[in-house]
Amino acid sequence: MLTIRLLDIDDAGKLIAGARAKAQEIGVPMCIAVTDESGNLIAFERMDGGKITSINLAIDKSFTAAGIQKGTDALGEANQPGMAAHGISSSLGGRMVTVAGGLPVKVDGLVVGGIGVSSGSPAQDLEVAHAAVTALCES
Repeated sequence: MLTIRLLDIDDAGKLIAGARAKAQEIGVPMCIAVTDESGNLIAFERMDGGKITSINLAIDKSFTAAGIQKGTDALGEANQPGMAAHGISSSLGGRMVTVAGGLPVKVDGLVVGGIGVSSGSPAQDLEVAHAAVTALCES
């Protein structure tokens, strides 16, 4: 039998608060999603002005990061023509996102969930996701 650690709603709130603070600092309203280690949604926030097209993208970035246990930016590199994972973005009903902004959330080296952020540039999304993970780790 395995004992696993899980994100709870309070953890999800800390992640979202950290992401929101960074998004406000850089002046880009974001869609922010937090999933558990299986990629199932725990919490979501669409900041005022967050793009409606970014709602599902943020959720799927979080799903992807939790599932592959890496940032979605890493998958983007492997998805280029001629690379081993080229075309992976069409798998799992198109839920695999290969654009930066999704990160796994790790505790003691184990993936306990994911965070996905969308509405800015890929670099902005990634910056906000990193701020969220930092906020959780510092709490």
